[in-house]
Amino acid sequence: MEQNSIKREEWNSKLGFILASVGSAVGLGNLWGFAYSSSEGGGAAFVILYIFVVLIVCFPIFVAEFALGRTTKVSAFLAPIKAAGNNWAPLGWLFIIAPIAIASYYAVVMSWTGEVFIMSIFDNLPKNAKESANFFKYISEGNHVFIGQIFSLGLGSYIVSGGIKKGIEKLNLICMPILFAILFILVIWAAFLGKAGEGYNNLFLNFDIKQLTNPTNIRLAFSQAFFSLSLGIGIMVTYASYLDKKSNLPKQAVQISLLDTIVGLMAGLITFPIIYTFNMSSSIKESTIGTLFTTIPTGLGEYGSLGRLMAVLFFGLAYLAAITSMVSLLEIPVSTLIDKFDIKRKYASIYSFILIFIIGIPSVRNISFLDNLDAMAKTLLIGGGFLVAFLMGWVLPRSLETELENSGSSLKTKYYLKFMLRYITPVLVAWGFIISLYDLVNKFSS
Repeated sequence: MEQNSIKREEWNSKLGFILASVGSAVGLGNLWGFAYSSSEGGGAAFVILYIFVVLIVCFPIFVAEFALGRTTKVSAFLAPIKAAGNNWAPLGWLFIIAPIAIASYYAVVMSWTGEVFIMSIFDNLPKNAKESANFFKYISEGNHVFIGQIFSLGLGSYIVSGGIKKGIEKLNLICMPILFAILFILVIWAAFLGKAGEGYNNLFLNFDIKQLTNPTNIRLAFSQAFFSLSLGIGIMVTYASYLDKKSNLPKQAVQISLLDTIVGLMAGLITFPIIYTFNMSSSIKESTIGTLFTTIPTGLGEYGSLGRLMAVLFFGLAYLAAITSMVSLLEIPVSTLIDKFDIKRKYASIYSFILIFIIGIPSVRNISFLDNLDAMAKTLLIGGGFLVAFLMGWVLPRSLETELENSGSSLKTKYYLKFMLRYITPVLVAWGFIISLYDLVNKFSS
């Protein structure tokens, strides 16, 4: 391994770290994927599975990733190798391949989001279902999509080039309070829509017990949880590598998981009333991207000037959430280039921008490719979560214990996390991964 001569940064404050981690977790996955997954999973059954996965499966992995990052103080690509030797290099490769793949199509979706935001300002939203098809075709096809992709990647790269304190932390300290304020305004507004009650009912009360064992629903719950919380991808490992030794890892994992889950549920409180008020419940199931880029713009476009204002707020919110997630994805390859090759952060950001732009070209040209890449990448995250749980639970239990002691964790917390990461979490994640892989193969072959 190359010796890095560049002094490693640390977060300026605990709040900065928490907001940056929440910013990574809170993205289009909450606003874009949650409503679709809830609809596919029968509403309440999906919500129950999702919360179960977050509490029982994801929380121990959250702490394990934090512990791996803080104990190694290197990028996610190098962390498994430094901690456990070259046999764990495949996990490092997963930590670099998955975020690059996700960033490549995420920038494309950000391009669409930004374009809808601009069209909302100039009152160019579709007014009915017929117009919505042409609307989405316009924003998702053509060379202008490259402009949005380049802008989104360029903005993210510029922020990351500023470093941890002046770039990522500063962005989240500004954007996250604004994001939560807009989210709260939209939740209040959606509550007064004509069929808000019907939307809430389908989200929280429409319960089919059979959906709890439906392979597709299990895959959606696992993939949504891991994607939304940025687990199994190396982001939390990298962010934790900039932490000081005094931070309470379990406490911060709880705070971030709770905030992210609240945002996901609040997103449902916005999207479901819109969908049912404007009678667009059938279109939500047609595509993972249909909810955000056809259903919601059409519904708000029918609502006149107030709908237009809400569209500006909603898609402004979506873009804010997306950029905070994009910088976390970009930090993985950037930090890897810095740690491995001793490259200055500015140049590492440029090289990462170029690579991800090239890899993202197929997603610009083919929406089906983007959709399939999204499904595959999310399944990879579940596999990454299993490897992290096994690594910290069985291979490096002493490192886990040391980091928990540094965090000031109680004996009960230490025993609980060690027990979960050894005997419960790996089994549950393996079960979720196998079912997800099976359902994904069926999805591609059908």
